[in-house]
Amino acid sequence: MEPLIRVENLVKIYRTGRVEVRALQGVSFSVFPGEFIAIMGPSGSGKTTLMNILGCLDTPTAGRYLLDGVEVSSLRENQLAEIRNRKIGFVFQNFHLLPRFTAFQNVELPLLYAGVPRSLRVRRVRELLERVGLGDRMHHRPNELSGGQMQRVAIARALVNDPALILADEPTGNLDTLSGEEIMAIFQELNEEGRTIILVTHERDIAQHARRVVHFRDGKILKNEDVIDRISAKRLLGELKKERVVQEEEP
Repeated sequence: MEPLIRVENLVKIYRTGRVEVRALQGVSFSVFPGEFIAIMGPSGSGKTTLMNILGCLDTPTAGRYLLDGVEVSSLRENQLAEIRNRKIGFVFQNFHLLPRFTAFQNVELPLLYAGVPRSLRVRRVRELLERVGLGDRMHHRPNELSGGQMQRVAIARALVNDPALILADEPTGNLDTLSGEEIMAIFQELNEEGRTIILVTHERDIAQHARRVVHFRDGKILKNEDVIDRISAKRLLGELKKERVVQEEEP
C-alpha cells in the first residue's frame, strides 16, 4: 500500500530580521490510508507548523511533501488552493464558522464554491448534519449552539467534499471534558469507517483516541507510539450518551 502522505527531511525556517527560528528540523514520516495519528508536543515544538504544511497552508523551506502521490512542496498558490478544496478537510480549535450563517449554510459553503447542484448540496448537507447528531439543529446559527455542537458543524463541513485527509488542530481545546470526549468519539468512528485523520494536541488523554502518537519537540520527531488499548467508537459513544443523560437530569 502506498502512503497517503510522505514527508522527507522537511525543514521550515522563519526569519525576522537577523533572528532565525528553525520550526522544523529534518522531519520525515509517512501516513497510510485509514490511519489515525495524533501529533503531540508542547507549545513551540513545531506541530502546528507541520500541520500548516500538511494542509497546504504553508510551504517548507526545504524537503519534500507528497500528498496522494503528488509533490506539493513547490506548487503555486492556486494549485495549493485546489488541493485544499478537493483533498483536505479542516477542523480548528475555534470552529471558524460564519456567524450569520446557519449550521446548514456553513456546511454547504464548500459545495457552493465547488459548483455542486442544489439538489445534491441539500442531500449531502442533511446527511452529514444528521451523521454528527445535528439533524434538529441545522437551521440554528452558531450563537444558538453549544461549543460541542459548533465543532460538530465544523466536522460536517470538513467532510462535505469527501476529502482524502482530515486535519484537526486542537479540536477539543475550547470544549468542556464531556463535549471533547464526544468529539473524539466522532473522530474515532470516522476513522473506523476508513477515514484518514491527523490530529494535533498537547493533551495525552486526547491523543490516546488515535491509533498512533507522534511525539514532537524542538522541531523534531522524538518517537512514534502505537495506541494499543483504545476503546471502540461504538462503546465509547454509548458510554458518553449515558453520561450526557445523567448530566442533563441533574438539577
